[in-house]
Amino acid sequence: MPELRKDPVVERWVIIAKERGRRPTQPSAAAELPVSPNNPFCWGNEDRTPPEVFAVRRDGSSPNTPGWTVRVVPNRFPALQVEGDLDRRAYGRYDLMNGIGAHEVIIESPDPEAELSDLPPEHVADVVTAYIERLKDLRRDLRLRYHMIYRNQGLAAGANIRHPHSQLIATPIIPTMPKAKLDACLRHYRTTERNLYADIIHWEEEQEVRVVSRTDHFIVLAPYASRFPFELAIYPLRQCHDLPLITAAERLDFAVVLLDVLGRLKRALDNPPYNYMLFTAPSLTPRPGRPDFWGTIPDDFRWHLEIVPRLQQTAGFEWGTGFYINPVAPEEAAQFLREST
Repeated sequence: MPELRKDPVVERWVIIAKERGRRPTQPSAAAELPVSPNNPFCWGNEDRTPPEVFAVRRDGSSPNTPGWTVRVVPNRFPALQVEGDLDRRAYGRYDLMNGIGAHEVIIESPDPEAELSDLPPEHVADVVTAYIERLKDLRRDLRLRYHMIYRNQGLAAGANIRHPHSQLIATPIIPTMPKAKLDACLRHYRTTERNLYADIIHWEEEQEVRVVSRTDHFIVLAPYASRFPFELAIYPLRQCHDLPLITAAERLDFAVVLLDVLGRLKRALDNPPYNYMLFTAPSLTPRPGRPDFWGTIPDDFRWHLEIVPRLQQTAGFEWGTGFYINPVAPEEAAQFLREST
């Protein structure tokens, strides 16, 4: 019998319909992007990108030269641009503002053939360091309210270049999905004086069936109302609303956990394309006339990373209703991945 399950955070319903599929063992790998002969992300091609805004350089090399292990540059084709004023205004019955923001590329390795899942933990910790340092820097721009870090792996997931990289886009508004999460956490905290994610983690630890793995600092869950087959989420075990607040030990452990999860997906599902999205706190700088805006976020919200393997397409029913149909129950997905060692 199919089940309708409700996501307790964003209050989104999904359909878990195991009858529509079978337990996958070896899905076909997605088509790979070719390696570009003019790849601007390799050592020696630093002049083909805008000047770097951050880099990890263990050899003391100069900016915009070879020698880096992780490098961050502005996107050459940005979705939003830094220069200019917001100029919020009405356009008839509509709202309008200039496309102000930031769009950056985190180049995770100089090796175009590398995959994030194959890098050593210390290298992935450097990638996390790049995330943290760019979040800190971009938050100095008071026009920007939210900062989304995401990764597209594979052609089917939206990648357009075969080189390990992730991206960061900063926006002058809080987008719909992060705002829905923040609103839900605030409502729960005002009603119960408890953290919603802490409650979810406590319940999942008691049930165990949707827990994929756990370390001293993090837990990996297959969400109860998973939208997609093998959807996963990584949560810190201690209350922490913002990625830049993690300790050095947590940073390395997060790298280890992320590598473990990506490795399990790679082995169990034949290296599928995937997206991951990092949800962290918005800018907490008080807004004019609203000094208490998001005032309880340090207590009510918890940063986390969501991973979505791209094993099926979103079709007309999903677009038309907002319901997602998932043919793999999260309990089954968690067990399948636990056994993938």
